Amino acid sequence: MREICQNTLPLRPWAEAHTARLPGLSPVAPGDWLIADETYGAQMGYREALVRERRGDVVRMAPEARPAAGELLQAVLAQTDLMDGFTRVGEAVNCPDGRVVMLDRDDPLGTCGRLVQEDFALMQVRDPDRGGEHVLTGAVLCFPASWTLAEKFLRPLTAIHGPVAAYDANIARRVQRLFDAIRPGAPIWRANALIYDDPDLHQPRPEGAPRQVAAGGPRWLRIERQTLARLPGAGAVAFSIHTYVLPLAALAPADRNAAIQHAALSGGAPAG
Repeated sequence: MREICQNTLPLRPWAEAHTARLPGLSPVAPGDWLIADETYGAQMGYREALVRERRGDVVRMAPEARPAAGELLQAVLAQTDLMDGFTRVGEAVNCPDGRVVMLDRDDPLGTCGRLVQEDFALMQVRDPDRGGEHVLTGAVLCFPASWTLAEKFLRPLTAIHGPVAAYDANIARRVQRLFDAIRPGAPIWRANALIYDDPDLHQPRPEGAPRQVAAGGPRWLRIERQTLARLPGAGAVAFSIHTYVLPLAALAPADRNAAIQHAALSGGAPAG
């Protein structure tokens, strides 16, 4: 178990009416699609190890996703070119933690996962003429929150969210309409809250396996900042996840209680 925690919590989805209810969407401010926070070095060290040692668990790409994955890498590079601490020299990127990441164009998702703290999932419509659902065709997922890439790969939105109690048929229709409506150059974001009894960022869990937490034990709050961006070339939606972890005890009592209630409403509170 690795404990990598932020010093402060920049997101409180329970604190504003429009973010407290599902799906709780807001436009991404210019330049804020990707974030490098104070845990960049520690998180990236963990990500490097996962991509190297457990690649089959954290990186998957269908052949049809290759153009979108390449386009995603270009979008990530365009953003990091503007971020403090990143310097691109030819086919190499000097990162804020001192690493040098070579740009492997044959492994665009793995390269994205080694450059920035965000995980990425590519969602594509396989049968657009029939109004098909968006399907998960590629991802780099180092920090899953109680799901596995192996189970979700090549599945549509409704199947991906099937185990989430709050994700009913009405929410499913709204989310599919949302995916269909995302425009290039207009990314959106939302955040959710989850409660865990350990701070590890890598939390895979098979469908149907209960997430138990011992009564009276320590608790960690996990916040996911999720963005949705349309890739104009391939038409795919790039779903990104930036993960924050903080001890619940570090929050003021009112914030702590609100976070627990928000997690319960959104399906992020464990059993036990």
